Amino acid sequence: MLVTLKRLSLIVLAAVLMAFNLKTFVHAGGLIPGGFTGLTLLIQEICLRFGGFRVPFSVILYALNAVPALICYKFIGKKFALYSVLMILLSGLLTDFMPAMFIEILQVHDSLLSAVFGGILNAVSISLCLYAGATSGGTDFIAIFISEKYRRDAWNYIFAGNCVILAAAALLFALDKALYSIIFQFTTTMALSSLYRGYQQRTLFIITSQPGEVYSLIREKTNHGATSFTGYGFYEKKDRTLLYSVVTADEVDLVIRAIKAVDPSAFITVIKTEQLNGRFFLRPRD
Repeated sequence: MLVTLKRLSLIVLAAVLMAFNLKTFVHAGGLIPGGFTGLTLLIQEICLRFGGFRVPFSVILYALNAVPALICYKFIGKKFALYSVLMILLSGLLTDFMPAMFIEILQVHDSLLSAVFGGILNAVSISLCLYAGATSGGTDFIAIFISEKYRRDAWNYIFAGNCVILAAAALLFALDKALYSIIFQFTTTMALSSLYRGYQQRTLFIITSQPGEVYSLIREKTNHGATSFTGYGFYEKKDRTLLYSVVTADEVDLVIRAIKAVDPSAFITVIKTEQLNGRFFLRPRD
């Protein structure tokens, strides 16, 4: 019950921040974010400028996310999909109905400031959503489905899709807004990589005299395996064991503390893992 309440609270906060960001920084800078959110804003602007009518943000967002949400529900996880749908529903409604007098507090009249601070706030809202075990929907659904179903990286395709959205915005409206939108997306990516590390991996090289105990800790704390190599420590003139293991970035500190409690003299090297091929344990999303 407590876990569910925590997840719901994070999702509500994430939805509020995302809607607030769209109505302030994104709106003030005339920005087009990436993914289905950016596509929704682009469709809204096209309908308004060339059709003379405004379509509610939530209507377009829900229509775009309907099929990806169903696929995610069937193949990725029911709870994960439902929490993500809740995030989409709340952010859509809040974007449409957030009080104007509250929004006018932060109407920044500088596109660069809007792009930078809007990107940071966007990363914060996405991070809260990820910590709640959900996503903000759209292209995240697609990327996770392709990654877990086919073990392929879909971000290059998503990046290409975002480029098409920005190119359309530049051709239909103004080039400078598209360029500021690139700054917005870059800021979001950089901030998100610092705030949430659940999708990053780290390689651990552990030199220890107690390999059995250390491996047991790695297995217990992370459910990941390890490979041992026998070596010789020239400094202490003793046989030593090198353990090689790959864990997620947010598990590193936990593992190191546990290892140091068992073997204070253990020598640990942590390396950023750029690419990983092979079997790697992924925690269930539900």
